[in-house]
Amino acid sequence: MIDFRSDTVTQPTEAMRLAMSRAEVGDDVYGDDPTVNNLQDMAAEMFGFDGALFVSSGTQANLLALMSHCERGDEYLCGQQAHNYKFEGGGAAVLGSIQPQPLNNQADGSILLSDIEAAIKPDDVHFARTRLLSLENTIGGKVLNQDYLAQAQSLAFNRGLKIHLDGARVANAAVAQGIAIADITQYFDSVSICLSKGLCAPIGSILLGDERLIGKATRWRKMLGGGMRQAGIIAAAAKLALTEQVDRLADDHHNAKALALLLAEMNELTVDVSLVQTNMVFATLAEHIDPKMLTAKLADKSIIISPSRQLRLVTHNNISANDINVFVNTLKQIIR
Repeated sequence: MIDFRSDTVTQPTEAMRLAMSRAEVGDDVYGDDPTVNNLQDMAAEMFGFDGALFVSSGTQANLLALMSHCERGDEYLCGQQAHNYKFEGGGAAVLGSIQPQPLNNQADGSILLSDIEAAIKPDDVHFARTRLLSLENTIGGKVLNQDYLAQAQSLAFNRGLKIHLDGARVANAAVAQGIAIADITQYFDSVSICLSKGLCAPIGSILLGDERLIGKATRWRKMLGGGMRQAGIIAAAAKLALTEQVDRLADDHHNAKALALLLAEMNELTVDVSLVQTNMVFATLAEHIDPKMLTAKLADKSIIISPSRQLRLVTHNNISANDINVFVNTLKQIIR
């Protein structure tokens, strides 16, 4: 099976499976799981934070960050396309009573600093209190550059805001720029990093922050039913995600660019190759092609995509260069 739907479909590596089978475990709610504790300490040191918290998902990590930075009636600023606004079930509003203020994302994924500045509410009882700026990197496969992050951090500091990074794919952003992940995370008060996407762990994310934030997040995690017991079994794989899978992401980026170039040669699709910066390719199908039909016919050939006229094709550890060629050749047979 060749699955382009997302890098969330990655399978754990053999090394991960072995590490999981041998993991030393305890009760993480009591703080007794040595493998979880080691993962958290390692992540905090790697990325330059006082503390880290291992949680079940990126959605949970983002929610815990929002609820730890903000109180009831507070507001966070984010992009219209931000995952923690658009794709996480409204959790901040439903569970945290936190108001999102979405702003337009530019073509490069950024939010204009002037838009951020204008959206900060005055200190007045009529308005929600603006407490937090949340950015995402990568966003839609695009990388926010370092100069922009520095400017956003400065704006947040000068306006008394905290700044959070949804860094679900921050490792992709780092590899694409040839820098360390810590070079990106240095600009933020909190960061969530997903370990179960391109980094191949079967489950789990890390939330990073100072001691106070991690303490609040730990309490919220328990209240929301996220306390885990012998979680060292999955933490063992998560450790290998951070130590063995980051540099390998360059292969996914190379495969995505190769895929984009091949698709761009086809008249039935429109692809802007210049927009392929990491492991995502976006291609628009011609009007005469039925996305559902195409998806079904590809599935018959053991190739999985998400049915849409605007295709999002994601490369990952379980898609090889040969798989790219098989997909493109199969696609040509179906639509021509």
